[in-house]
Amino acid sequence: MASFTFNTTRIRTPTLQSHKPISRPKPIRIPFTFSSNPSNNPPKLHHFRSNSVSESSVSTQEIDESGEVEDDPTAELSYLDPETDPESITEWELDFCSRPILDIRGKKVWELVVCDESLSLQHTKYFPNNVINSITLKEAIVAISDELGVPLPEKIRYFRSQMQTIITKACNELGIKPIPSKRCLSLLLWLEERYETVYTRHPGFQKGSKPLLALDNPFPMELPENLFGEKWAFVQLPFSAVQKEISSLDSNLVFGASLDLDLLGIEIDDETLIPGLAVASSRAKPLAAWMNGLEVCAIEVDFARACLILSVGISGRYIYATYKKSPVTTKEAEAWEEAKKACGGLHFLAIQGDLESDDCVGFWLLLDLPPPPV
Repeated sequence: MASFTFNTTRIRTPTLQSHKPISRPKPIRIPFTFSSNPSNNPPKLHHFRSNSVSESSVSTQEIDESGEVEDDPTAELSYLDPETDPESITEWELDFCSRPILDIRGKKVWELVVCDESLSLQHTKYFPNNVINSITLKEAIVAISDELGVPLPEKIRYFRSQMQTIITKACNELGIKPIPSKRCLSLLLWLEERYETVYTRHPGFQKGSKPLLALDNPFPMELPENLFGEKWAFVQLPFSAVQKEISSLDSNLVFGASLDLDLLGIEIDDETLIPGLAVASSRAKPLAAWMNGLEVCAIEVDFARACLILSVGISGRYIYATYKKSPVTTKEAEAWEEAKKACGGLHFLAIQGDLESDDCVGFWLLLDLPPPPV
């Protein structure tokens, strides 16, 4: 395992700067070893703020004593933003799972929740537990398309590995590409909000009920050879510089993925420093291309085994990089995780030809999220 020296002043908790935003920091060169361990639970994100839903989108509503309209927690939702072009919605995010709610038979109610990344499309439907299969899901997907007047999506993202068989079968029969991915951030945060505003108010709610299909958090695996880099560094960029990198994604000049921070309710000052990981490789473009097909979710430090864990897809976890454990390196890693926590879990991965370069060939904006409460 290679050793290196950290510059402990390079990474610090993001703060507001009084001067003009700095240019891309020049990361220190660190011997990179892509060769171990799960880390702490990710920090809690700011509470989710979803798009407003028109009155006509809720099938049943109640009016409290103040005269305000209150959604009926037993109602189902089917909504399409009237200002959105239905043809523009080509990707859905989907969850099909039990809820902490019992029906009249004393059995857990299941629910299908579907949205797109911008929450322009929102759909929910309850199901009894004895009809949970790919046929039910397939029919429900077609019904959403027909009811809202939107075409069947090209892709559907989902985050529960236990539902992979049912979701994959339903999607394949409809000619839809199923994508296992924890980058269903709009869906994950909407579920968190529904837990507080819908499920806990439902007459069948069971307090203390644990999720039936908990998210996987398997032991990290060895990194595939095609994902190896040569050097890496903890770095930070002012948010204004991060936005510039994101704009490069739209021009298709850079591999990677962004996030809709406005939708996620994340407000960040332009000068706030965002922590990230810079990876350098002489084969940067092929490396970025391979990473681009992995649904990169998050990077976290495993302090016990002095390594970085890369999370991809639903349950893929790789030992992405290692370092020689010492008080200095531990302090640097802790500072990086604290900086990430201060940004609500926001961080990034940048792939470059050289750590001294100002250009990226791959840039992923990432968000560490806790698992949903359902």
